Amino acid sequence: MNTKLRKKYCGAVDVGGTKISSALFTSDGQISHREKITIDKSKPENSVRQVIEIIKGLEGSARSENGTILSVGIVIPGIVFQQRKTVWAPNIPGWEHFPLQKMIQEETRLPLVFDSDRSAYVLGEQWCGIARDMKDVVFLAVGTGIGAGIIVDGRLCRGSEDIAGAVGWFALDPQFKREYSLMGCFEAEASGNSVARKAIQHLKSGESSILNKVRGNIEQITAQDVFEAAQKKDPLSEKIIRATIEYLGMGIANIVSILNPQIVVLGGGLFQSARRLLNPVRKEVEKWAQPLSAQKVRIELTHLGEDAGLYGAGKLAWESG
Repeated sequence: MNTKLRKKYCGAVDVGGTKISSALFTSDGQISHREKITIDKSKPENSVRQVIEIIKGLEGSARSENGTILSVGIVIPGIVFQQRKTVWAPNIPGWEHFPLQKMIQEETRLPLVFDSDRSAYVLGEQWCGIARDMKDVVFLAVGTGIGAGIIVDGRLCRGSEDIAGAVGWFALDPQFKREYSLMGCFEAEASGNSVARKAIQHLKSGESSILNKVRGNIEQITAQDVFEAAQKKDPLSEKIIRATIEYLGMGIANIVSILNPQIVVLGGGLFQSARRLLNPVRKEVEKWAQPLSAQKVRIELTHLGEDAGLYGAGKLAWESG
């Protein structure tokens, strides 16, 4: 069969802290095949083997559709050191300055391209999401942690050490707290994990709240529990959410003031749990950001949701060709 007539795809693999998603993408962002599996974190090599088998599976799926894969984009929840060709993914045991690229490339002849999930989120939204075709875009992921993918004048911003976008380390409070040295001020005050952590700390100190009755063990309280309690006018939960909105507003305002983007796309578990945060956060950004930038910027929720990273991996693969 003439190979010129075969369908052309690029593969996408989004490695997360709990799952691995994969798909085949056409050049216009259409998904032909997709899967999701739970990641095996028992040994570093086990999760690598999963990625290798996923790539082989994508090749088989492409062949079954009379197609061929041109390249595969692989994104990880951490930092990809492009020069050293290693990765750092703190949520995957053993993946610290880990030679992931070499290990996978030894098992396939396909061209591979690696990047961080932050880069993938913003690329995905620019390719097929709410930021389609925009040249100055920021994707702010607020979940377990806080990070930003940044596109400036149509190009990904990675920084000299591939760490650009670590906005969880924004300094927003002059009263330094011990946890700031572990995760950064912005992340400590406004991430999903921090919403739950603050509630637990207040309850342990003896504050009254309906959260005491939500679960049998207060250590199991989640950010979602706090948001739901706030809707029921629980004073402690309302206080925590107000503070979270203030910090989110300040952090996003700093992004708007320094980068002057066309759009800031908000994603991650926190905004999936509480989409109603959007308008209060917008108002807080207006208060803190450079006025002209604040007037022009759009602040919107992701349109791709948890698939943003997968789409970004597909875009990375197509761009690499």
